[in-house]
Amino acid sequence: MTVQPSSPTVVASAAVTDPDVAHRTCTRTVQVVDAAGRPAAGTQVTVEQVGHGIAFGCIGFDETERAWRRLTGAAPDPEQDALLDRLDELWFGLFDTATLPFYWGTFEPRQGAVRTAALREAAEHYVSRGARVKGHPLVWHTVAPRWLEAYPDHEVLRLLRERVRRDAGEFAGLVDTWDAINEVVIMPVFTKDTNAVTRVAKGVGRVGMVQLAFDEARAANPAATLLLNDFDMSADYEHLVEECLAAGVRIDALGLQSHMHQGAWGRDKTLDVLERFGRFGLPLHFTETTMLSGDLMPKHLDDLNDYRVDVWPSTPEGLDRQAEEMVAHYRTLVADARVQAVTYWGLSDHGMWLNAPGGLVFADGTPKPAYDAVRELVRGRWWLAPTAVTTDEQGRVAVSGLPGRYVVELDGARHEVTLDDDRSDVVVR
Repeated sequence: MTVQPSSPTVVASAAVTDPDVAHRTCTRTVQVVDAAGRPAAGTQVTVEQVGHGIAFGCIGFDETERAWRRLTGAAPDPEQDALLDRLDELWFGLFDTATLPFYWGTFEPRQGAVRTAALREAAEHYVSRGARVKGHPLVWHTVAPRWLEAYPDHEVLRLLRERVRRDAGEFAGLVDTWDAINEVVIMPVFTKDTNAVTRVAKGVGRVGMVQLAFDEARAANPAATLLLNDFDMSADYEHLVEECLAAGVRIDALGLQSHMHQGAWGRDKTLDVLERFGRFGLPLHFTETTMLSGDLMPKHLDDLNDYRVDVWPSTPEGLDRQAEEMVAHYRTLVADARVQAVTYWGLSDHGMWLNAPGGLVFADGTPKPAYDAVRELVRGRWWLAPTAVTTDEQGRVAVSGLPGRYVVELDGARHEVTLDDDRSDVVVR
């Protein structure tokens, strides 16, 4: 039998019952026919979702470190490996897009000593199980290599160009989405430490640094999706985007960081950010989202890095708050068709930035309420589980849900159907 499109007959989808995102659902209708091309009425098929069109991501730093340990011959640590296996299981139970660490200072701590093999192994780990992979970042002033500082500015720029082209090219086909450059608004005026990237940014300027990163990455991997990424949600970032677009920089998506250590943005601020940055007509990626399950950071701090504590536990109130606010935030984002990716910045509390209780899972691998709450959305209400359906009198069945990849299984053969509001019905044979 083959499968081909026809007029609609609706298959129930859990996503349609969620009023926050119902407007983002779409439908594809297929017709089941026999070998002679006659409609196969009353034929049972199984329909299921196999992937979201929206990228639901999380960092994959633990897997990168595990790959590095293996490659360097570190002593086995069965207890740690068992924990990482558990975290990996939880990761794939919710997420489908891994952000991997390409910080130049740790990727190439000594000139020429690159960790390409470890990053490749980690990337292949995710891709082999159907996940997408993103690299973060190609250019950033923080975590820049110390050995770079000895070079004069013109050599720094040459080495920076070479670095971008080398790594974007080396991973082409495996890592095809990149934060091409990170936190450019503050880059030329950064004063927390001395580094060669800030030094050259003062001379080249913000737009020049963006142009460098995008030009070199694009030359190395023309198929790559390249992001301009920043934590600064002020008008300064808007102006930078305007200047880059006016200069002809081809930005594929805007990266918006949302570390909420001082409290959740709330619906009003989130909608404001979506409107101000959505006006450029570019896809929006929420690249770094964090919400705490413990006490919040004092609001008077301008730089989150200034808050350092040795112990920062979760609290009963914080656990409930995190779950509630995560659900509200994800619903607000997914309701906006301009949002194409949402990445959470850390599955577990282990190794969490600033030692904060920002993971969706405790350090011992126990899920927090927030993990279960978000999973109930992403793999529950917004997901079509395997559903047996009988075709109508014309052999038709429709697949309805959020944008993504779906499978119609018939007599053991699996026919993939893509739901996308911007595409016509798909013929699958």
